[in-house]
Amino acid sequence: MRAVPQASVNPTYPFYSWQLYQPYRSHIYPHYVIAYPPVYPPSFVNERFSSLQGTDIRDFGKEPFVVDIEQVTKQNNTFRTALWTGAHFQVTVMSIPVGSDIGLEVHPNTDQFIRIEEGQSLVQMGNSRERLDFEAKAQEGYAIMIPAGKWHNVTNTGNKPLKVYVIYAPPQHPFGTVHPTKADAMASH
Repeated sequence: MRAVPQASVNPTYPFYSWQLYQPYRSHIYPHYVIAYPPVYPPSFVNERFSSLQGTDIRDFGKEPFVVDIEQVTKQNNTFRTALWTGAHFQVTVMSIPVGSDIGLEVHPNTDQFIRIEEGQSLVQMGNSRERLDFEAKAQEGYAIMIPAGKWHNVTNTGNKPLKVYVIYAPPQHPFGTVHPTKADAMASH
């Protein structure tokens, strides 16, 4: 770590590139600021990591990755595309057409998190495919947590595509999964 004298981070002094680091005051030497950890300006993050376009959305798995997840989720037009597949979890983005659904399914060993970025839906869950005794309405900004072993379905009840991102732990789909349509997803099972 690099120690920087306290006076050098004072806003009245000229700006230096090393000031992009978040200052941390050392309790041993309070007159020094430790430049750790790095905090990058938003323009750097957007240029380097968030320049994905609809057709550029792909699996960046197991490599460090930073992205504007809301932007990528809203840009996605495929039924399901894996965005990042690691050893212990996976992130996919989905676009569910009006009146369609994800499809009634269960993941015996995988917990699931779904975040709605655009649209509205009906969420159903239960212990068997015939008994979905949990129902809730969810819309933009809502999160859905699905425990492993629960049957579930999410239906688009709005008038525009339902845009969501999904986190599976552990991963549910093979690295690089792209399902342009629900029919493609069903055929791959």
